[in-house]
Amino acid sequence: MGRIDRLTSTKSILDSLTPVQLISLYYFIAASIATLLLSLPISQKEGVEINLMEVLFTAVSAVTVTGLTVVETASTYSVFGIFMIAAALQIGGLGVMALGTLIWIVLGKKIGFKERRLIMTDQNTKSIAGIVRLVKDMFYVILAIEFIGFIILGTYYLTYFDSALEAYYQGFFASISATTNGGFDITGQSLEPFAQDYFVQFINILLIIAGAIGFPVLIEVKEYLQISQEQRNLKRFSLFTKLTSLTYFVLLVFSIVVILILEFNHFFADKSWHEAFFYSLFQSTTARSGGLSTVDMNEFTEQTQLFLSSMMFIGASPSSVGGGIRTTTFALVIIFIFTFASGRNRVRVFGREIEEEDLFKAVVVTLLAMVMFFSVVIVVTALEQHLSLTSIIFEVSSAFGTTGLSMGITDQLSTFSQLLLIALMLIGRIGILTFLFSFNRGKAKDRYRYPKEKINIG
Repeated sequence: MGRIDRLTSTKSILDSLTPVQLISLYYFIAASIATLLLSLPISQKEGVEINLMEVLFTAVSAVTVTGLTVVETASTYSVFGIFMIAAALQIGGLGVMALGTLIWIVLGKKIGFKERRLIMTDQNTKSIAGIVRLVKDMFYVILAIEFIGFIILGTYYLTYFDSALEAYYQGFFASISATTNGGFDITGQSLEPFAQDYFVQFINILLIIAGAIGFPVLIEVKEYLQISQEQRNLKRFSLFTKLTSLTYFVLLVFSIVVILILEFNHFFADKSWHEAFFYSLFQSTTARSGGLSTVDMNEFTEQTQLFLSSMMFIGASPSSVGGGIRTTTFALVIIFIFTFASGRNRVRVFGREIEEEDLFKAVVVTLLAMVMFFSVVIVVTALEQHLSLTSIIFEVSSAFGTTGLSMGITDQLSTFSQLLLIALMLIGRIGILTFLFSFNRGKAKDRYRYPKEKINIG
C-alpha cells in the first residue's frame, strides 16, 4: 500500500502543476538523466577524471543546446559519451514534449488535451489545433535536414580524415550540432580547422539557419514547395513567418556589415575580401544561436565582442532550437518604439495589427531578460575579479542565448558562477515567458478594476 500511496501522491502533485511548471520540471528531469548517463564510466575515455560539476555543466549545456563547456568534449568523452551528447542535443532541439509526443504516437497512445497543452507551451505556440501534426512535421523536417547534412558533410570529410568511418562519424555529429544549434564539436577546435574551407562553412551556415529560423517557418516553406505553381500564386505566408524571416535576415545582414566595419583595420587588416566576408558571415550566423566558430573570439576587438554579445542576447526565432529574447520579441519592441515616436497608437506590420497582449509580452520579456542578464553579470564580475568585464558579458550572453560561443573562460569560473550560467541556459531554452509563468499558481483573473489615474513618465 505504501508504494501505491506514493504513486498516487506523485500523480496528484503532477496534476496540480500548470503546463509551464511541468515543462520546466521535464527539462530538469532531462538534464538530470543526461548528467547520470554522462557520469557513467563508459561515457568517458579511459584515464580521464571528471567531477560531477563538470558533468552537470556539460549535460545542461547539451539539453539546452548551448555548447558552452568546461572540458574539451573530444578528449574527455568516449564514442558512447559523444552519442549521449548527440541524443541530448536532439532532445533539446526538438523539445522534451515533442519527443515525448513522438514516443506516445509510436506506442499508439492517445494524445489528450493536457498533453496537447504541454506541447503548445513547450513550442511557444498559441493554438492547440493541429499541435500533434506540428510535432510530426517538426520531426520529419529536422530529421531530413540532419540526414542531408550528415551525407554531405560525411562524404566531403573523406578528404580530411583517414577512414570513411571517422569521416561519417564527424559528419554525423557536426550535422546534429549545427542543426540543433548545439555548438558542440568533436574536432577540439570547433570549425577553426575549416576557416579556409568555404564549402564546410556554407553547409554549416545553412544547417544553423534551418535550426534557428523556427519550425513553423520551415513547415510553411515545406508546404509551399509541395503545392503546384498555381496554388503557390495564391499562397499567403503567415505573419509569424514573414516577421520572423525578415527580422532574422535583417539582423544577419546588419551583423555582417558591422563586423566588417569594426574589424576592417584589425583582424581583417591582412585578410583578402573573401576571407573577411566569410569570417563575418559565419560569425554573424553562429551568433544567432549556433555556437560554432571559425576563429578564436579573443582575436576580435572588444567592440566586436560586445556587439556579438548583443546579438546572442537577442538569440534565435521563437519555436526554434535557440534561446535569447527571440527575434520577434526584438522586432516588436523596435516597431513599437517607432510607432510611439511617430504619434500612432496602433502597431501594424505587413497589413496586420499586432495585439496589445503580444506587445505587452514583448516588453515584459525584454525588460525581465535585461534585469536577469545584468544581475548575473554583476554577480559574476564580483566573484571573478581576475577576468575582464567584456569576457564575462560575452559568456553570460552566450549562456542566456543558448549560443555556446566563448572567449575561453568557462572553465576558469567558480562553481557558483557556473551554476548561474546553468540557470541561464535552462531559462534561455525554456523561454522567459515560460520561466515567468512557472511561478503562476493559476489564480483567477481580477473580477473588478480600480479607477484609472495618469502619472508622469519620462
